[in-house]
Amino acid sequence: MFTPEIIQKAVTWLITTGLKILLIIGAVLILLRICRVLSRRLEKIFLKGREDEESLKRARTLSNLINQFLRVVVLVIAVMTILGALDIQIAPILATAGVAGLAVGFAAQSLIKDVINGFFIILWDQIRVGDVVRVAGQGGAVEAVTLKMTVLRDLEGNVHYIPNGLIDTVTNMTKDFSRFVFDIGVSYFENVDEVIATMRKVDEELRAEPEFGSYILEPLEVLGLDQFGDSAVIIKARTTTKPAKQWQVAREFNRRLKMAFDRQGISIPFPHLTMFIGQDKAGKSAPLPIRVENPDRAGN
Repeated sequence: MFTPEIIQKAVTWLITTGLKILLIIGAVLILLRICRVLSRRLEKIFLKGREDEESLKRARTLSNLINQFLRVVVLVIAVMTILGALDIQIAPILATAGVAGLAVGFAAQSLIKDVINGFFIILWDQIRVGDVVRVAGQGGAVEAVTLKMTVLRDLEGNVHYIPNGLIDTVTNMTKDFSRFVFDIGVSYFENVDEVIATMRKVDEELRAEPEFGSYILEPLEVLGLDQFGDSAVIIKARTTTKPAKQWQVAREFNRRLKMAFDRQGISIPFPHLTMFIGQDKAGKSAPLPIRVENPDRAGN
């Protein structure tokens, strides 16, 4: 049973300490809301009036990082204030936390490495939210960058959480602009100059269309006849596009180039081999059975 003394103490606690805690929680919620608003304002400040995609990526990454930092600061201060309102001595807790932190520090070297590496990744603008990168053996679109880890989502929809301490090399495929390299193989019997002219014409038609023309930054750069393959000559070229648009442009270019080759009768050969019948020391060869069919009679 609740005695009048207990009820009176409870009411007194609610009026004094409980009200303080309630006010602290309310202030924390307001401060967290202010942090979100401030991060959005900072995003606009980081943009500095620029609306290009690269500036937007950098501003969004920095604003998210600042928002996370401010939230941690607010929550830490709120916990300490609530402990003080509950008449719990903070100094012994901080001293114990300091000793425990020293002991845990030796076991948290990987965490420290992640944070330091993440700081320099963000400082040097190596990775931004929305970039397509390849790090630590994984590739995909960057969904989040924090001091602790980088989050990627690959083409199949898989999400990779990569600690920043494991990142020693960053390959950013969408930094400022993107490129796609074409290796076009045609038959040895084809006129290389004619093939190059066809490639340029397809690129010109592609750039003339509003849908793809806005993605392409430069005309197709034909590097020339690159190599002699087993069954084809390889012509190398590359296109320059806006960030992350190179694959879309390349797929459409390949589709149209195949149609143009078909119209002009330019052959994209299948692999073939030149056979030589060997001979033994006596000049004799093993029998080679050959069967010849007449295509005209095959249907009869």
